[in-house]
Amino acid sequence: MDKETRRALIQVANLSGIGIALGITIFGCFFIGLYIDKKLGTSYWFTFIFLLLGIAAGFKNIYNLVRKIIDERNKRNNS
Repeated sequence: MDKETRRALIQVANLSGIGIALGITIFGCFFIGLYIDKKLGTSYWFTFIFLLLGIAAGFKNIYNLVRKIIDERNKRNNS
C-alpha cells in the first residue's frame, strides 16, 4: 500500500470515528434518560437532561478527536 492510500484511509477512519463517537454518546445518554424516567415514573425530565449531557459529551469527544488529528498532522509535518 502506498503512502497516499494509507493517509487517505487514516483520514476516512478518523472521520468515521467522529460520527460514531457523536452518535453513540447522544443516543446512549438519551436511552439512559428514558430508562430512568420509566423506572421513576417521571415525565421526560431525565431524558432531556441526559440528552443535553450526551450532546455536550459528544461534542467534547469530537473536539478531542479533531485535536488528536491536528496534533498528528503537525507532528508528521515537522518530522
